[in-house]
Amino acid sequence: MASGVLHLLVAWLAIQLALGQPAGQADESGAFRAIAQMPGGDVLLWAVAVGFAALALWQLATAFLGVPNAEHQAGARAKSVAKAVLYGVLAVSGVRYAQGTAGGGSSEEGMTAGVFTVPGGRWLVGAAGAVIIAVGVYHVVKGVRKRFMRDLTGTGGGAVGPVVVRLGQAGYVAKGIALGVVGGLLVAAAVSADASQAGGLDEALHTIRDQPFGTVLLLVTGLGIAAFGLYSFARARFARL
Repeated sequence: MASGVLHLLVAWLAIQLALGQPAGQADESGAFRAIAQMPGGDVLLWAVAVGFAALALWQLATAFLGVPNAEHQAGARAKSVAKAVLYGVLAVSGVRYAQGTAGGGSSEEGMTAGVFTVPGGRWLVGAAGAVIIAVGVYHVVKGVRKRFMRDLTGTGGGAVGPVVVRLGQAGYVAKGIALGVVGGLLVAAAVSADASQAGGLDEALHTIRDQPFGTVLLLVTGLGIAAFGLYSFARARFARL
C-alpha cells in the first residue's frame, strides 16, 4: 500500500508536468514532498515510511530464508537483497521528510560525477545503466505476458478480476519504459563522460516530454504509473506470500 501511494503521487506529478503545470519533481522525492505539504502529511509520511521499512524487512527475511518456488535461489536471493536496499532507502527518505530534515534536489548527477573519478568509473556507470535498462525490459515483458499473475493468489479461481489484470499490464509496461529511459540516460552519460546527462525518474519523464508527441507520451506514461499504483493496492490484497 505504501508503494501504491508513492506511485500515485509520482503519476500525478508526471501528468502535471505533461500539462505544463509542474507541481514539483516527478519522482520519489517529489512525491514525499507533496505528501509533506498535505494536511496531516507528516502522519501519512510516517505511515508510508513504516510500510517501506516493513517491505525492506520482508525482503531481507526472504533473502535469508529462501524464495518460495524460485528455480534459481541464488539469483532470487540477490534480487531480494537489492529490493531490501531500495525499500530501506525509501523508508529513510520518508522519515527524513516527516522530520523536515530532507534536503532538496536530486543527487543523480553528483553521484555519477563521483563514480567518474574512480578507476573504470565510466564503465561502472555504463554497466549500471545497462542493468537498469534490463530491469525496465523485464518490467515490460512481465506486463505484456502477464507474468505478474504469478505474484497473486486466486488467479485460477477468478478472485482477481480483469480490472486488476489490466492495471498490472499497463502499470508494469509504463514503469518499465520509465526505467529504460533512466538507464539510457546513465549510458549516455558514460559514453560522453558528461555527468550532467545522468538523471533519475524526473529527468527521464522530462526526456519523454521533450520527444515528438511527448505530451501525449508523458500523459500515457503518467496514467500507466497510476495504474501501477492502483495495482499495488490490489497486490496488497491478493499477494502470494
